[in-house]
Amino acid sequence: MSSAQDPFYIVKEEIQDSINKLQSTFHQWENSASDPGEQVHLKKELLAGCESIEWQVDELDKAIGVASRDPSWYGIDDIELEKRRRWTSTARTQVSSMKKAVLSGGANGVGTMSASGMRRELMRLPNSHQAKSNQYAAAQDNDDFIQSESDRQLLLVKQQDEELDELSASVQRIGGVGLTIHDELVAQENIIDELGTEMDSTSNRLDFVQKKVAMVMKKASAKGQIMMILFLIALFIVLFVLVFLT
Repeated sequence: MSSAQDPFYIVKEEIQDSINKLQSTFHQWENSASDPGEQVHLKKELLAGCESIEWQVDELDKAIGVASRDPSWYGIDDIELEKRRRWTSTARTQVSSMKKAVLSGGANGVGTMSASGMRRELMRLPNSHQAKSNQYAAAQDNDDFIQSESDRQLLLVKQQDEELDELSASVQRIGGVGLTIHDELVAQENIIDELGTEMDSTSNRLDFVQKKVAMVMKKASAKGQIMMILFLIALFIVLFVLVFLT
């Protein structure tokens, strides 16, 4: 990942810009000894700015810690990680130095740190013009990165919509097949019911015929019984043809 697209450098430029503004406010605070009201106002502004920048640097340190677990995943190496740690350490030291000077209570930085020492710390800050140029370039790169990400997200959404349309069509086809199978099963069930009804009817008829045959055989002689059996066999064949073959 290039530095223009790396979120670390984007946040770094924002923090650096905040430090530059804090530096300017600190100089105003140093020169405000003749106006106690302005001095108090600038002191509050400086302390709030230091708190905000310290929090941002802490969050950036946490992000560096996460990246250090698997640098190759983020496209960086150990040298780059160490470079980033040195920058956050320097930024934290610079902000801490200004905060200590303000908390010392003297407009000229009298206390734990002298004014000359404070200025030496502030001289470690990058040139404001260069910082602004870098900030503009980073902002431009950031806009390009955001636009690229937006286009990529739109493409992913479009692909997902197409896949959902295909899935919907497949579901509709499966639903149609399911309805066809249901209709076929209902038709088969009706046929089976009709066949069962016919089998019951035929069974009742055969039972009736068997009873009649038994009665006749009791009354008829041996010869008559033989004739009756032949007659019943013929009748059975006729009934079988009528029931199963018609």
